[in-house]
Amino acid sequence: MYTVNSETNRITPVPSQSFSALKLSERAHLQEWLAHTPSALGEELLVIQKEFDGFDDTRERLDLLALDKEGNLVIIENKLDDSGRDVVWQALKYASYCASLSKQQVVDVYQQYLNRHAPGDGADAATRLCDFLDAPDLDEVKLNLGNSQRIVLVAAHFRKEVTSTALWLLGQGISVQCFRVTPWSLGEQLLINVDQIIPTPEAGELMIGIKAKAAEEKSADVVQKKRHSVRRAYWEQLLAVFQASDCTLYDNISASKDHWLSAGCGLSGCHYSLIFGQKMLRVSLTLGRAEATDNKFLFDAVEAEKAEVEVAFGEPLRWLRLDDKKSSRIEYELSADSTDESRWSDWIDWHLTHIVRFDGALRGALQRAGEALKRQGGG
Repeated sequence: MYTVNSETNRITPVPSQSFSALKLSERAHLQEWLAHTPSALGEELLVIQKEFDGFDDTRERLDLLALDKEGNLVIIENKLDDSGRDVVWQALKYASYCASLSKQQVVDVYQQYLNRHAPGDGADAATRLCDFLDAPDLDEVKLNLGNSQRIVLVAAHFRKEVTSTALWLLGQGISVQCFRVTPWSLGEQLLINVDQIIPTPEAGELMIGIKAKAAEEKSADVVQKKRHSVRRAYWEQLLAVFQASDCTLYDNISASKDHWLSAGCGLSGCHYSLIFGQKMLRVSLTLGRAEATDNKFLFDAVEAEKAEVEVAFGEPLRWLRLDDKKSSRIEYELSADSTDESRWSDWIDWHLTHIVRFDGALRGALQRAGEALKRQGGG
């Protein structure tokens, strides 16, 4: 790392430091940095436990336990200036222990973490997992399947026996990554650089692509296939009823295997959705334009007419600005056992009735919001 002097057109190296010289510790510093910013490891990860020791017949504990976006457990082992000789063996032991964790045990582990580290939030692990994995409900979430556990090693320096073993494990299909973390001192400012050294990012992407393709080519899970079939059957029946009604929103929409069915709402980048979850039905409006600022502007403009919209709809709606996300939503929901096919005619009638009322209540406010966005220079 270098600083640039634009006047002399010269570069000067920034001195690297050691963790020990800076009096930084593994648990109080490196572990906390990664726990709060796991994206420093190059991907979206959800940390579900720190200092995890929930193993039978052993008092060992791993540094960080996380989930990736595919629902795989990620075992993260941190060292400081030197990886040591045994870090791979240590991580492999933890991976083997974690391999036996059931889906419910993973949820419980995360709930314990939330209770300990965010006690005032009342956070629900199942809800947060579904949100992280973009799943409609926990029943559709796949966690810790088979031997899908991943290992991430973090240190300032890796011994040759560690890198050699990591490369061999990669060749055997075991997911191992090594990240070199280097502290730098720039005046009073401490800088941290995190580099993936095994596999290199390019090789890692290639391996992930090959692995994903192989997984895709395997026979689909029986339960998932059945669920897709059920959804398609429901949407086909619903669309037939919609075609015979005065509602034209879904005239050019085809049935799908997804738990949602979307249609235009008259505003570019935004859409209505019918949701067919296992335990609920929903009608929703998603403000999903390319720019987050546009979506928040539209949401605020429509919400300014909240009282009139809810009077027209006949029920209070759920208004979700979602400041931490690009999109925003407005929705109305009914708890229902959608798997009971004997009630499908009732659920279809509910969807039809409420999407018509939803559109009628929101369309004027949406149109005015869109016009206001154009006037202030939005797309």
